[in-house]
Amino acid sequence: MLTLPNLLTLSRILTVPLLVALLWPAELGARWTTGYAFAFALYCLMGITDYFDGYLARAQGTVSKLGVFLDPIADKIMVGAVILMLSATRDIEGIHIAAAMIILLREIAVSGLREFLAGLQVSVPVSRLAKWKTAFQLIALGALILAGALPQFPIVQIIGIATLWAAAILTLVTGWDYLRVGIKHMD
Repeated sequence: MLTLPNLLTLSRILTVPLLVALLWPAELGARWTTGYAFAFALYCLMGITDYFDGYLARAQGTVSKLGVFLDPIADKIMVGAVILMLSATRDIEGIHIAAAMIILLREIAVSGLREFLAGLQVSVPVSRLAKWKTAFQLIALGALILAGALPQFPIVQIIGIATLWAAAILTLVTGWDYLRVGIKHMD
């Protein structure tokens, strides 16, 4: 159970409170660009571990049930925490909250659907489009964190918001794909 890939996944979960703490002063109204810079570096490190935990598990032949279980949870915890903090700090605001809500609600709904289908012993593999959705989410949230560290470059914020909307659109499409599969197994 305590393989390197599983430890990397666990480290992502355990690092989320530190990521939130680095963004917290901004929620209180203080513009702490240093905190955003550290948060961006930590977020990038967390993203790298997300890639390497799966890669190493497959390469070493150590794919485990624990890893399969924890990896998507770690992703959802990280994405959810960052979206909540960026909304609290008003780095995501106005109509753009809708894109953030689409992402959060889809993550919750798909998790519930996967749990339901697992009870029926139905596996729903992750589609290539869902992997793109995840990439857009990670890029969008990373750009929005980086924008807090680099307020003198508003283009970073614009890229973050545009990518957030692209992620939200992909989220709707992939969420619908999962729902269509799930409906076939419902009474």
